[in-house]
Amino acid sequence: MAPRPALSVRVQAEDFDPGRELALLTQGRRDIGALVSFVGLCRDEDGALESLELEHYPGMAESEIARVADQALERWPLQGLTIIHRFGRIPAGDRIVLVIAAARRRADAFAAAEFLMDYLKTCAPFWKKERRADGAAGDWVEAKSDDDNAAERWR
Repeated sequence: MAPRPALSVRVQAEDFDPGRELALLTQGRRDIGALVSFVGLCRDEDGALESLELEHYPGMAESEIARVADQALERWPLQGLTIIHRFGRIPAGDRIVLVIAAARRRADAFAAAEFLMDYLKTCAPFWKKERRADGAAGDWVEAKSDDDNAAERWR
């Protein structure tokens, strides 16, 4: 009998170490043939952005991400998933999000990671406000049609 897929979903203010998270997911596992990881960073938008302020509803964000992670576990034969999303003030250049998908085969790991990132980019309950480098009032970040179009293929 195959071990139950490992699942870790965290929403946190603190930074994370992608290498440590990869090691935790694979520790003692010999059934994993592929790891696909994605780390999203806060862009500086050509020097115009100092940071992003990410807000969320505690409890709701974790539950909703876990619900979609369960969908990924149902769609693909995965050995494990790690999803970390930060909140609070994220300076340009810092890490915001980590998705790691572990599977026997690379195609499953790639598909699951892409599915989860498309969800996190378009539907996860986070709100982002820009903090401008020049001190001007920043805007709330709106969803982009390219992101919505990418997510549509999974429906």
